[in-house]
Amino acid sequence: MSQSLKIDAHQHFWKYDPLKHAWIDDSMSVLKRDFLPNNLKPVLEKSNLDGCIAVQADQSDEETKFLLDLAQDNSIIKGVVGWVDLQSPQLESKLEKFSSQPLLKGFRHVLQDEADDEFILRSDFIRGLELLSKFDFTYDILIFPKQLAAAKEAVSQLPKQAFVLDHIAKPAIGGKVTDTWKKGIHQLAQYENVSCKISGMVTEAKWDEWKYEDFIPYLDFVLEQFGADRLMYGSDWPVCTLSGKYHEVFGLVNQYISTLSSSEQASIMGENAVKFYKIN
Repeated sequence: MSQSLKIDAHQHFWKYDPLKHAWIDDSMSVLKRDFLPNNLKPVLEKSNLDGCIAVQADQSDEETKFLLDLAQDNSIIKGVVGWVDLQSPQLESKLEKFSSQPLLKGFRHVLQDEADDEFILRSDFIRGLELLSKFDFTYDILIFPKQLAAAKEAVSQLPKQAFVLDHIAKPAIGGKVTDTWKKGIHQLAQYENVSCKISGMVTEAKWDEWKYEDFIPYLDFVLEQFGADRLMYGSDWPVCTLSGKYHEVFGLVNQYISTLSSSEQASIMGENAVKFYKIN
């Protein structure tokens, strides 16, 4: 597979279920329907993107199977980030079974919803993360800025594990860039095994009221800290549609990287995702 693939490194699919998707409240009614590959494919094509990484939205074994089934039947899905109970005593045998699935690239846990800001540092969770590297699986870190310090501490213990930070850690966009976020990003970026997705930003801004300039200080900082070789474009579709159309989300990142070299642009728009998720 060509290294010049253009990839949306972060999006979701679901068959809407009010119980399973209870996080979709009334303010997000636009998301209360099915979002499947046939909905995304024309959207990707309009932006000249070759495919996507499908990321879990529900914390269940069924979710991982659902995404893998979709990936088997839809060539736009280049890889799946599923969910597994990282604290399970049976984790190793589960990962061994999963390792026979070439489209399953890694896992994610919704750490942002955990009441304990240091959940990632629990000994059985760390043990689970450690097992991922044994089977060559990646891990997506989904957190808020207040959880960055704990994430950095976890990463420091796991030099062999490939990590990617989702949504630049979800800072509140539009106001002042906080020291908590900057310090946390700086510390995490010191670890070469951590990449960062420039994704999910529009939903952290004022929905439908943001302007391009709101994102520049954040994009400047993550580019400075991670460099173009550890950043990946992601849309967070369909969640991003709460605050903007797909072409606007894509256009925001595309406009920002337009001053970079063509090789840096190619890295951010796909090559880094191809390498990180071992797309072949």
